[in-house]
Amino acid sequence: MFKTKLSESRTSGEFHPSKLMHRHIGAIAALILISLLSSWSGTPADHAISNPWEGFLWGLADPVIGLNCLVGIIAIGLLSSVFVRGAAIAGCFVLAAILGIVIHVFQLNFPGTEIAIAISTIVFGTMLMMSNQPNFMVLALVSVSAGLFQGYADAGSIIGAGMMPLIAYILGITLTLFVVAMSAREIGIAMGMGEINQILPWKMSIAGFAFCAIGIVFLSTSFI
Repeated sequence: MFKTKLSESRTSGEFHPSKLMHRHIGAIAALILISLLSSWSGTPADHAISNPWEGFLWGLADPVIGLNCLVGIIAIGLLSSVFVRGAAIAGCFVLAAILGIVIHVFQLNFPGTEIAIAISTIVFGTMLMMSNQPNFMVLALVSVSAGLFQGYADAGSIIGAGMMPLIAYILGITLTLFVVAMSAREIGIAMGMGEINQILPWKMSIAGFAFCAIGIVFLSTSFI
């Protein structure tokens, strides 16, 4: 009887990571659906923020409204799962996004923001399609660059909104960026991204190809 209970506890422990991974996948799939619906419905890029509550809500929403930005966050999370200290990459991305917001608030010019975001998405997709493990420093630098431009692009709606709405906006956007990136990282870990030669050829390559395609589409539209 003791062996039976022990076997059942082990079995339930084995299924727990799988259930958690499915929840992460479901949450990210829902975010992608929201992003697609927002794109099709023509949600305006600029929206008025008049109080801290609106600032917090738009901070939560802005990173996932743009499909190009969303897939970049997911790609960073997946790629960071290859490394033991990969959470630092996601953290650097979030901090860079906050810095990008501050740069925009002080009205410093960042030319070619949409182009830079699209290119970074293509780079992330290419890294996912590669058969060898990406370099930690290269991934960190690209993540920081992507974070700077994404934060700068998202901050367009917060200009002139006041200090408290700005703080609330930064809190909201930080929460969304960190949760999405870390959820994608957990998915990568659960799927065995650490054993990169086993999983990339037939799973991550598909995701990488899709991310590259999305980046190319947005890059082409940014020149129109």
